[in-house]
Amino acid sequence: MTETGADTARAEADTAREEAVEAALAKLDLDAKTRLLGGQDMWSLPALPEIGLRSLVMSDGPIGVRGVRWTADDPSVALPSPTALAAAWDPDLARRAGRLLAQEARRKGVHVLLAPTVNLHRTPLGGRHFEAYSEDPYLTGAIGTGYVQGVQDGGVGTTVKHFVANDAETDRFTVDNRIAPRPLRELYLAPFEAIVKNAHPWGIMTAYNQVNGVTMTEHRHLVNEVLRGEWGFDGYNVSDWMAARSTTGDIEGGLDVAMPGPATVYGESLAAAVRAGEVEESTVDAAVRNVLRLAARVGALEGAPPVVAEPPAALDGDALAREIARRGFVLVRNENEVLPLRPGTVALSGAAARDARVLGGGSAQVFPDHVVSPLDGLTAALAAGPEGGALTFTVGADPSDELVPADQGFTLRARCRDAEGRLLGEGSLPNGQVQWIGDDLPAGVTHETLASIEVVGAFTPRESGEHSFGTRGLGAYTLTVAGETLFEGVQEMGPESDPFEAFFGSPVERAKVALTAGETVEVSLLHTLDKEFAAPLPAVMFSFVHLGPRRDPDELIAEAVEAARAADTAVVVVATTERVESEGFDRKDLALPGHQDDLVRAVAAVNPNTVVVVNAGSPVELPWREDVAAILLSWFPGQEGGDALADVLTGAEEPGGRLPTTWPAALADVPVTEVTPTDGELDYAEGVFIGYRAWDKAGAVPAYAFGHGLGYTTWSYDSLEADPATAKVRLTNTGTRPGREVVQIYLAPVNDSAERPARWLAGFASVAAGPGETVETEIALPRRAFEIWDEQQSDWTLVTGGYEVLAAHSLTDARLTATVEI
Repeated sequence: MTETGADTARAEADTAREEAVEAALAKLDLDAKTRLLGGQDMWSLPALPEIGLRSLVMSDGPIGVRGVRWTADDPSVALPSPTALAAAWDPDLARRAGRLLAQEARRKGVHVLLAPTVNLHRTPLGGRHFEAYSEDPYLTGAIGTGYVQGVQDGGVGTTVKHFVANDAETDRFTVDNRIAPRPLRELYLAPFEAIVKNAHPWGIMTAYNQVNGVTMTEHRHLVNEVLRGEWGFDGYNVSDWMAARSTTGDIEGGLDVAMPGPATVYGESLAAAVRAGEVEESTVDAAVRNVLRLAARVGALEGAPPVVAEPPAALDGDALAREIARRGFVLVRNENEVLPLRPGTVALSGAAARDARVLGGGSAQVFPDHVVSPLDGLTAALAAGPEGGALTFTVGADPSDELVPADQGFTLRARCRDAEGRLLGEGSLPNGQVQWIGDDLPAGVTHETLASIEVVGAFTPRESGEHSFGTRGLGAYTLTVAGETLFEGVQEMGPESDPFEAFFGSPVERAKVALTAGETVEVSLLHTLDKEFAAPLPAVMFSFVHLGPRRDPDELIAEAVEAARAADTAVVVVATTERVESEGFDRKDLALPGHQDDLVRAVAAVNPNTVVVVNAGSPVELPWREDVAAILLSWFPGQEGGDALADVLTGAEEPGGRLPTTWPAALADVPVTEVTPTDGELDYAEGVFIGYRAWDKAGAVPAYAFGHGLGYTTWSYDSLEADPATAKVRLTNTGTRPGREVVQIYLAPVNDSAERPARWLAGFASVAAGPGETVETEIALPRRAFEIWDEQQSDWTLVTGGYEVLAAHSLTDARLTATVEI
């Protein structure tokens, strides 16, 4: 079909969908309309069989599709964290990730994915940093565009979130973020605008927070006037979960769907508001029309042709997860080319090498059917190599000394009983964490009849010694190990303000038991429900937690040092934990937890070929960075992270990542750190100066600049031709192996007439070439890159004058310069 023919076919299908939407809307009475706008449960909208509308199903999250149940019985592909995807600087790769997630969504009966997150890394202290792409709005918009296009290529809707300025977790339900019009437009709204215009998303999620005094679910100006009016968004607007608080405020503010159900501010309350004359029925119709249009697009409305009749060719989820991981790994240091690994022995250390952290905490969590740890990946790769298994492993240091949900060595089920003790149903558990929200309960169990849950199963320790067992969450517990009741008691409410914190809380040790490696014992944790500790929505949330035998930290480090001393290369894996990086709270510092810094220093002191792998979703301080030979940032690398790590360390593949966010040397150097509101307000006083823009303004030098990242080959930048619309760069792979380079284009005003950053990202391209090969790439320079938001005119204004166009390997490594006049 010709391009013109395809355009005609798309237009005809759009018309058919709109006609089906209008026909369906005309058949609905007021009560049916308002019922459709509120969730019927945690994850779905009600079906309306009278108009041929099936129930629309939504699901988290950005790196995998969990589905509607908290279970590992139907596992999900777990891709690397969004920051890792952004580190690849490749919208086409993001599009392939999106297509895979659409494939997963269709398999699980999900119509809409609650992603991507395109809030900015305003400060590295943001607790949900790992779930967002970058500190830069242009890069965020480009990666988000690819992701949305990919998901919707597969006929599944997206909800770009969290609109807008949900850039921190502290008091996120109530905080009023005070943002001047210019930074709001140039930074925080910019990714949403780019995605709406370039990817045409079918949904947007409005955030918990306020912006300039108005709650986002009620923000008529930003939703109705800017998002819909200026940008032409025609999708549906869904609240973040529990964010909708006002029937009239939300519907008048442009909120189409209030989640979760069954009790929402819409439904009967909205119908009553219309009948009382407080809301026009035409306003309700507009919201219903948006929901029906979504249903038509995803194929859930009879008589409406879905946007995608035939999904794209199936993708290999494991292979793509592995590719994204290695493409996102950022090699920030490689002294004396210690990587790729040379033939010889390798001493691997760090508890995170054995028990990998592959994804972040909170709503992004999914359950893959397998996880490849660094130890797994390197063991397999080195055993297959010519040296044959030249690898040792020592724990060295554990990032956590807290109890965590029972996992390694545990096989667990949940048994649900009513108040009389009758068994209602049971289901498997992925680990010791129970998080059943809404209808996410085992078959035969309801919240009305459920009185107690018993987590039962077996535990086979991998280490002998004293094992700690405990609980996390509110309420009454009875803990039994090996037939002996070790604890009976109640955990009361603490001072936490966020539901994630209040209902998960800190883990509490209840007992220690001496166990022998390899000898299986029965375990049980009985949790009796109490309405006093009921969650703010129908939910059961608690954890059976465990911690293995604690050894003297100095002994663990000494063992790792001895192994490193005897090896040709030492590899140390350091990591954050879920108590450091997760949804629901911000970070207090950027330090690695536990004794991991001590481990790195000690290993580096005895082995000059020390490689450190940093398994963290966002920046951490690396005080030993000048003392080690190489540092590789692996983010949260997804289920195939260990194999991808082996690919990169052995040189089978090149690390492809570039930093999507500035990596500070120390928190004290970071220009923007405020995440805690004062009297309910958080003032974005830094204006347009966040991320590298702020570092430049402050004259501060980070550990590693935005855009930085090394590969295994070298590049010469041969020529740059630039005009106001494009930059054409010719470059040559001057190394001895194939490689990939991310060409970054920055603009720097020559004599600036406006208060702007010293330079900013205007475009980029990823190119690949063999050794000795020359390639050319042409990068569009968008007009917006030369504009600012004029607060007096309330419009975009082109800033004329001279600009340096910098073709760069990173923000601070410009290779060629040209000048253009605007």
